[in-house]
Amino acid sequence: MKAKVLSVFLLATVLLMTGCRNDIDKQSQVMSGEGNPVVYASIYPMYDFAKNIGKDKIDLRMVVPAGAEPHDWEPTAKVMVQMEEADVFIYNGVGMETWADNIFTTLANDKLIIVEASRGIDLLKFHGHEHDKEHEEQDEEHDEGGHHHGEYDPHVWLDPIRAIKQAENIKDALIQADESNRDFYEANYQEFADKLKALDARYKEALSNVKRKEIVVAHAAFGYIADRYGLEQIPVSGLNPQEEPSAAKLVQITQLLREKDIKYVFFETLTSPKLSEVLANEVGARTAVLNPIGGLTQEEIDAGKDYITVMEENLETLKAVLGE
Repeated sequence: MKAKVLSVFLLATVLLMTGCRNDIDKQSQVMSGEGNPVVYASIYPMYDFAKNIGKDKIDLRMVVPAGAEPHDWEPTAKVMVQMEEADVFIYNGVGMETWADNIFTTLANDKLIIVEASRGIDLLKFHGHEHDKEHEEQDEEHDEGGHHHGEYDPHVWLDPIRAIKQAENIKDALIQADESNRDFYEANYQEFADKLKALDARYKEALSNVKRKEIVVAHAAFGYIADRYGLEQIPVSGLNPQEEPSAAKLVQITQLLREKDIKYVFFETLTSPKLSEVLANEVGARTAVLNPIGGLTQEEIDAGKDYITVMEENLETLKAVLGE
């Protein structure tokens, strides 16, 4: 009997040690480049760009879950633990991920490759209803930690041309993590960049001669589209959709809607449409969806939608609304 118990104990010990050894081997394979790099992308656009470039050569996970509004999302302790195994962490930057600084100081992974996708891009500074380009040197735009100062618009991905630079930064990080697949990442990046250039061309052609230029939007997410294609963004809320506009601001926008005879007020998929509906009803306008693509719902993902298809949906909406 004792011999049987001893045999079971030895067998369990061997199995446990084998399992631990396999886990260690898997981790060492990733770190040494023998397996697929584990890549965490903060929000949906970064996930989509990484997916287009890394495809089946990376183990890609999205930090902010589908259907969550990304501006105020905070990671749980469980998410932080899961991210300990990452080889690459991709984030948009420009203050979009308010929780990112905590990630950098908390994760015990000195081999983690961190890429701020918006680094090196001409950013727009938010001034209420107006956006001005800031062409400053990188050392003036960033503090010592590499983060932007001031109220810069973080929704960089909504400009296809700036998105190309974001994709390039992501591609460079994947190559750093997995040099053996450099040519694969380079080719996929070029293919994706060509798609973004074609998307930009469609936007330019469609929006160059529209009757109206004003877009009244739920929050100031569309400054880069307005900047690129000659539109005027009129946001109800600021850079964060959770900000409550003042009564004076609502009166001002209502007057503007009447003065310019604006027919539509846009709302978004991940936030409440109530405020947009109230404004539209006040002046006899209608509402329509303009998606900032900070996150997609699970239903949208299951339907096969991605960054390109949603940007095309936005374009069709803009053509219809601004063409009236």
